[in-house]
Amino acid sequence: MTIFTAITHADLVAQVRTLADALAADTDWSPEHLIGIGRGGLIPAVYLSHASGLPMLAVDYSSQAEDLAIDAIQRLAERTRAGERLLFIDDINDSGRTIGHLRDMLARARAKPGSVRFATLIDNVGSAQLVDYHARTIDRAVLKRWFVFPWEAMAPDSAIQADAEEVPERVG
Repeated sequence: MTIFTAITHADLVAQVRTLADALAADTDWSPEHLIGIGRGGLIPAVYLSHASGLPMLAVDYSSQAEDLAIDAIQRLAERTRAGERLLFIDDINDSGRTIGHLRDMLARARAKPGSVRFATLIDNVGSAQLVDYHARTIDRAVLKRWFVFPWEAMAPDSAIQADAEEVPERVG
């Protein structure tokens, strides 16, 4: 049986503030732009943009269709070659699949090494990818729950259940 854990609006705000504090404390690296990863990272990126005062851009990878994201990735890689630093934001680093794909796409687009970092609200210690900033850490091998962010709570229960069941090892 899937255990659903609601991330409340108050949780979201607290996690974004944690990310904003981590960015402010990092005196060695600061991004020029935040990049919200569509779909789950868009809302956290908007909140973080307001909390940090940094401008936000977006890249859509919600369908995990590389051809739909490649133009934006190429333009973002160009920005890094021009000296800009970019912080990509997502809601959760679970398996690392999305972050890994985006890193591969950025590398193929010749993004300047060291110019791109990733932040998530929740970071799974067992992920195949590491993130640079996170608000909360989980161990998916121990914590078998499906996190429901405020924007996901708008979906019918059946859709939330179907999303959780896509990767059964995460929830049971």
